[in-house]
Parts: sequence; structure tokens; C-alpha cells
Amino acid sequence: MAQFFEVHPDNPHARLLKQAVALLARGGIAAVPTDSSYALVCHIDDKAAADSLRRIRGVDDKHHLTLLCRDLSELANYARVDNRQFRLLKAATPGPYTFILEASKEVPRRLSHPARKTIGLRVPDHKVLQALLELHGAPLLATTLIPPGQSEPLNDAHDIREQMEHVLAAVVDAGACPLEPTTVIDLTAMGQGGDAVVVRQGRGDLHGLGL
Repeated sequence: MAQFFEVHPDNPHARLLKQAVALLARGGIAAVPTDSSYALVCHIDDKAAADSLRRIRGVDDKHHLTLLCRDLSELANYARVDNRQFRLLKAATPGPYTFILEASKEVPRRLSHPARKTIGLRVPDHKVLQALLELHGAPLLATTLIPPGQSEPLNDAHDIREQMEHVLAAVVDAGACPLEPTTVIDLTAMGQGGDAVVVRQGRGDLHGLGL
């Protein structure tokens, strides 16, 4: 049964977020708000939790999961980033963008794409999620909260609680999120002198990035 934490979107109560972090540390899956839509998150080093995350979402190991990072410096610890890639990342973070990059050795192999050895990473621009990441002290493994068999993410914390509380440890309610996924940009080709590839056009604007 999921615990329900209702927090202020701009000034979340740290005591409640600490309780959510403790549930994640014990292997739980949480639904959290982001600057695009709600997401499912778990501890990066917990294999059983990552397996549960994929099962709840209804995806296999070829589906890119995402590491939610506090800032660009933390992101760079989990991906191989050259100067061209870094400049684009700096222009786009924090924000509603997911970047596909070559995973560094800091990423457990079971979390990266089995064939490409890549990982999705992003720095969200959401005060509640940033506070949660700060209290957690490390990236969280995440995927958009789209129930199996559906095409749209859930956007209301009460709906999430009603539909998924039996498989979640926590629901963090900070109000509705923008009902639009992130823009996904594959930067791996840039590492070989190629160009960034827009995989999915979502909420993140491309014009300011020169794409």
C-alpha cells in the first residue's frame, strides 16, 4: 500500500520527502512529479527495484531508463561527455529534456541498453524533485509513469494512487504536472563527430539548442 505525501510545489516539507527517500532506500518504487509528467523512480543500485520498475511500466531491458540527476556535474559522472556534447547539455539543463549518452563505468551494466551501452539522463527543473534528489544524495532511476497498455502518462496523484497504490511504496503529490513527455535527444553520434538526433519531440524547445 503506497504512502501518500502531499507537498507544496514550491516549498516542499523536507520531513515528508525524507520519508519518501527512506522508502526508496528500502527498495520501494515511488511516483514523483517532474517538469514534464509524473515518473516512477527507484534506487539506482537496487536490482530488484529496477526489475520492479520495468515490470510496473511494462517494458523490457531494451527500453531506455533514465537517470534523474541533480545537476550537470552529476550527470557527467554517469556518461561519457565530450566538449560538444557538454555545450549542448549546458544550454538545455535543467529542463524537460532526456539525453541518450554512452554510459560511464558508474552506471551498472544491467541498467544501460544491452546492445548500445547507452543510458538516458536528465536534469529536471522541478523544485520538489530537486529537493528529493538532494535528500537522496544520488541520481534516481526513472521512467515516465505510463501504465501498461496505455499511451498517455498519468498526471493526477490521486489517480496514480487509485490505480497503482498496490505496486508503489510512495506517491509524492505536488499537484498536476505538464501532460507532455520530455524531448529525447540522442547525443551518441556527436562523440564520433556526428550530429545530435532528436528521437522524440516533447515539451523541451529545440530552437534554443540549435536543433
